[in-house]
Amino acid sequence: MNIKIKRVYERPSEEDGMRILVDRLWPRGLTKAKASVDLWLKDIAPSTELRKWFGHDPGKWTEFKTRYRAELKKNSEQVALLKRKITKEAKVTLIYGAKDDAHNEAVVLQAFLRR
Repeated sequence: MNIKIKRVYERPSEEDGMRILVDRLWPRGLTKAKASVDLWLKDIAPSTELRKWFGHDPGKWTEFKTRYRAELKKNSEQVALLKRKITKEAKVTLIYGAKDDAHNEAVVLQAFLRR
């Protein structure tokens, strides 16, 4: 699977292929045209409770990954939808809004889909 991840505020490129936003909230300050999102799967994002608990605190990263993977396992409908999109497209980029490119849901989701 050719799945890349990219921050939504970075300039879109043809190399991105299908751009799938995996955040529960729409990114601040971006129009749909500027974000260039092909699909928004907000229901695959971490729950509001998990997102607020994590707060992008790197000290909670290990536990966040465990909890988010558990949520993904219970969210089979959204995971199946994403997998169908990935297999249909030559290139897919999971788009996220977090400033931290190492500790965000797209990183976890990318690894989850690759296993």
